[in-house]
Amino acid sequence: MGLLECCARCLVGAPFASLVATGLCFFGVALFCGCGHEALTGTEKLIETYFSKNYQDYEYLINVIHAFQYVIYGTASFFFLYGALLLAEGFYTTGAVRQKGRGSRGQHQAHSLERVCHCLGKWLGHPDKFVGITYALTVVWLLVFACSAVPVYIYFNTWTTCQSIAFPSKTSASIGSLCADARMYGVLPWNAFPGKVCGSNLLSICKTAEFQMTFHLFIAAFVGAAATLVSLLTFMIAATYNFAVLKLMGRGTKF
Repeated sequence: MGLLECCARCLVGAPFASLVATGLCFFGVALFCGCGHEALTGTEKLIETYFSKNYQDYEYLINVIHAFQYVIYGTASFFFLYGALLLAEGFYTTGAVRQKGRGSRGQHQAHSLERVCHCLGKWLGHPDKFVGITYALTVVWLLVFACSAVPVYIYFNTWTTCQSIAFPSKTSASIGSLCADARMYGVLPWNAFPGKVCGSNLLSICKTAEFQMTFHLFIAAFVGAAATLVSLLTFMIAATYNFAVLKLMGRGTKF
């Protein structure tokens, strides 16, 4: 077999939906985990510098932040492995569907990539279990996506308050009464002191590089979570389609 024919067969048998979903999954998880980790670190510094002078007030928050950072490490490792397995399963099931479609044209010698994916697919087992696992993972990640919007909402409200302080003509409230209260969002207990920052002091915080960077990092993490959710939906649709086609062809019970 010539090189050109081998490349053509490889492209024809490639599961393009799974390839796109894998790339989007790796990109989204990397963005979510990397930016989320640094954003949490930035939040810790902002809280201990401006919102509370007593370590006991934000000790629990720091423990939660560190726990989330360890979860991020595990999330990145898990999705890297699971994305690779889903891609291999996509090669296997897509190859089986297309092989069935061209079965009447005779047998051909499989190249190395097809053999590897075929053996790995056999080892992974029945493709319907990946549909179920991916569905459950999508539901869980939907909750993660919703939770990733919470810090964006908090920082956006703080930034909006700072804009009102910077341009007092746009609001009827006095500058001194415009505050960002970390206790209101449950970030700090109600007995934390000072717990909130108001007026020109809040504006000076919003102008710091720490605040701006942390805000943008949370936005990037939110975008990464959205990209990961889209990739999981794409995986689930592609796997469901391949499994349904194989069932209709009478091949579903042979995996």
